[in-house]
Amino acid sequence: MIRYFSAEDIESKAKDIILKLNMNHIDLERLSCVRSRGSKAKRTIARCHALSKIWQKSLGTKGKYIIEVISENYDNLPENEKEKVIIHELLHIPFSMGGGFKHHKNYVTRKRVEHLYKEYKSKDGIERFK
Repeated sequence: MIRYFSAEDIESKAKDIILKLNMNHIDLERLSCVRSRGSKAKRTIARCHALSKIWQKSLGTKGKYIIEVISENYDNLPENEKEKVIIHELLHIPFSMGGGFKHHKNYVTRKRVEHLYKEYKSKDGIERFK
């Protein structure tokens, strides 16, 4: 059984990344982060979830996004890899924040994540490139 927990540490890191990389399209009030335990996922480290259009319409709300980190696969990563995972998941959030996703092909790529990671690290004066 999967259990979900609030993840203030992930939320804080995501906020720092958003601010330093000027990802101004991401409304921090409409982003949450959770840590899950008990997932059977073997290769998945994190996921991005969105409140779909039908739910938005039914609930009378705007799009919302959740970054879920899978504790068993995320928590033991080195800090630099954790930051790259969060950057990767944030890249899935489209500029409209309308409930959709940006897909891997041509946008959410390893190359883009690496580039943004280097930019992020340069903003806090720490050069820890691997």
